[in-house]
Amino acid sequence: MDLLLLLFVVAVVLGGVGLYRRHAVRQREGAERAALESQLSTSRRAADEDVTKFGEELQRLDVDVAGHPLDEAMQQDYQRALDAYEDSKSSLDAVTKPDEIRHVTEILEDGRYAVACVKARVNGRPLPQKRPPCFFNPAHGPSSQNVDWAPAGGAERSVPACPADAERVLAGADPYIRTVQVGAQRVPYWEGGQAYAPWAQGYYGRWNGSDMLSGMLIGSMLFGGGGGMFGGIGAGLGGIGEGIGDGFESVGDGIGGLFDGLGDFFGGD
Repeated sequence: MDLLLLLFVVAVVLGGVGLYRRHAVRQREGAERAALESQLSTSRRAADEDVTKFGEELQRLDVDVAGHPLDEAMQQDYQRALDAYEDSKSSLDAVTKPDEIRHVTEILEDGRYAVACVKARVNGRPLPQKRPPCFFNPAHGPSSQNVDWAPAGGAERSVPACPADAERVLAGADPYIRTVQVGAQRVPYWEGGQAYAPWAQGYYGRWNGSDMLSGMLIGSMLFGGGGGMFGGIGAGLGGIGEGIGDGFESVGDGIGGLFDGLGDFFGGD
């Protein structure tokens, strides 16, 4: 009889543990799914804004090249820019996970370099060097030089800037900064949190670790530790795991105490 009672208690306890684990897993999966859906919506909105602006830029490019004879090289650059616009739209439509947003902004970066090449050819200037996008706003196109700049309350860093922003910074004026929506306000994209990490990675990921980005904000805030965009993702998921782990540890302690008590009871009997 005692053995049957023990087996019954063990079955009840193990069944309870199984239910708890399934509930904890469902909670974790639900929290992760909600976080990913929110991140996808946020980063998709930023990418959609950029695709729209790139389309408007191509319309202005049509005006710039009107009346200019297009040689083969210029036609190739122009076609690359047009293809980038179509590819970025189709890539955005195909996005199902936050990380895939980076493919959209990678395409836009290539497209903007093609636009810069077309403009250079039309105006008889040398082709622009292949450099990272302007740090202040990747929609400004390829940077032309690095400038020393510090955000409000932050340390001064060397960052790549487009000609217009470089001129403003060197003159002591504020650059034109790309802002993103966070709650009810718009903030500089590097303050947007991990939701904008894939968006930024598409623009700057291939340049991370290069001499041009050495020590700059993109390297330290977006792609490194110290609470940057990507560090925040790991910290958040780590917190979920720690919480679930603590829960299982508590269950384990409870089960251990129960069996200790049963051992005492049956040993004494």
